[in-house]
Amino acid sequence: MQQQTEQLLASVLQRLESMLPVPPEKFDWTPAAYRWVKKRVLGTDLGTLQPVREVAHVDLESLLHIDRQKALLVRNTEAFVKGLPANNVLLTGARGTGKSSLIRGCLARFYNDGLRLIEVDKADLKDLSSIVDAIAGRPEKFIVFCDDLSFELAEGGYKALKAALDGSVAAGGDNLLVYATSNRRHLMPEPASDNLSSTLDENGDLHPGEVLEEKLSLAERFGLWLSFYPFTQNEYLAVVSEALRALCCAQAFCGDALSEDIRLEALQFAIERGGRSGRVGMQFAKLIAARFALEAGKAQ
Repeated sequence: MQQQTEQLLASVLQRLESMLPVPPEKFDWTPAAYRWVKKRVLGTDLGTLQPVREVAHVDLESLLHIDRQKALLVRNTEAFVKGLPANNVLLTGARGTGKSSLIRGCLARFYNDGLRLIEVDKADLKDLSSIVDAIAGRPEKFIVFCDDLSFELAEGGYKALKAALDGSVAAGGDNLLVYATSNRRHLMPEPASDNLSSTLDENGDLHPGEVLEEKLSLAERFGLWLSFYPFTQNEYLAVVSEALRALCCAQAFCGDALSEDIRLEALQFAIERGGRSGRVGMQFAKLIAARFALEAGKAQ
């Protein structure tokens, strides 16, 4: 009976140990990226870093028509990995223009300099203090990455993020920054009613009301703002052209330029997708490359 009890306790302890976070001294810090995930242990959600074994590689040179944004983010990241002053960064603007790819590109460029990335869901940003504790004392530099960050009017999570950016992250030393992307410049919806409490002073200067000030205060926690804009027609076609060349799709060209049929089809594809962007250009290029490859296979 005693032996059975001991075996049961050992089994329970083994299962609990497998659910608990890996001790820092046994943790593998070589992967380029991690996810912050929650595990349910004895009725409590425990956060832990989970290594990402396969990270999508992005070459910064392949990202077109965002040269200014690229230069500013690379400079900020380079300063960070060198231990110089650097800012939390908010990348906002048109969808599909390379915001997330730019961050992954910086990871690829500075990985050998000790840069690592931690992907965090919006709901878990309140755990920033726990993330700071998890990487305390590490020689690597960590970017906490939150993709497509935004808050609705009824959400209170933005207040937790405000406190974290001013508090726990700043207190965590110089090995962590927050990089976030969003389609909203101020991260919050901005109905016209927000402006009703704005006032004019005796000089005629406009002063935002308290509601608007509260919303702006979150975005202001990010020291560097990078704005991204929809692609022009020529920029979009340039992305399509470069992508097709990278895919070795010579059939799409007439000389050095896209054939007229492919050019018109690319423009029609963008209209159907509701806008021009680098992402849409890459998607069209893959569609065309696959079509030509399949046609070539049938002809053999």
